[in-house]
Amino acid sequence: MLVASGIANIYARDAIATANGAAALAEAHDGRFVLGLGVSHAPAVQRRGHEYGRPVATMREYLDAMASAEPSFPPPPEPAPIVLAALRRRMLELAAERTAGAHPYLTPPEHTERARAILGPDPLLAPEQMVLLETDPARAREIARRTVSYYLDLPNYAANLRELGFGDDDLAGGGSDRLIDAVVAWGDEAAIAARVRDHLDAGADHVCVQPLDATLGGQMAQLRRLARLVGAA
Repeated sequence: MLVASGIANIYARDAIATANGAAALAEAHDGRFVLGLGVSHAPAVQRRGHEYGRPVATMREYLDAMASAEPSFPPPPEPAPIVLAALRRRMLELAAERTAGAHPYLTPPEHTERARAILGPDPLLAPEQMVLLETDPARAREIARRTVSYYLDLPNYAANLRELGFGDDDLAGGGSDRLIDAVVAWGDEAAIAARVRDHLDAGADHVCVQPLDATLGGQMAQLRRLARLVGAA
């Protein structure tokens, strides 16, 4: 099984610690670890007592520091690939320039198409897709808003959604029906598999499916139901 960190906050550990941790995992697990990095969001970073810097410049400096770090043990034969939680143009361009690709979060297939055009044909593009096996529209949107509402208050996500054509009314009140339907795939197994296929058709190499449920057991139950259709999408 290939495992990726999605998404490791660069403000939570310094670049040398991250470089050494990634090298240890790459060596111990034979190239099966992918390091996903993100700049988080100003409110979350400031709560940790840090000053939030300019996202692209800060990530570039962090990657530079990782690259120049001297490992505390012999490096693995193959370093862990790095992907960035990139949403908008400049971070996507940095992902293409300096890393193996991008792992966008809270994005519809329209963003995947845009991201692929910016990245070019070769870098990895692995968007996240929230899913919910619930066919009742009112119930599905109610459950989805419990998760999505948190992200709509974070500036980086809000700015990206506005760039995709969503307005203040869409971002208010936990998200309009239009916004919820765009970022959360709900319905039966076939409907969710179709959304995964939309991302793949738009240029994704892999789609990270995130089931919405309050318990791990409920999340696993959804994944089991989706495994056959989504895996074949």
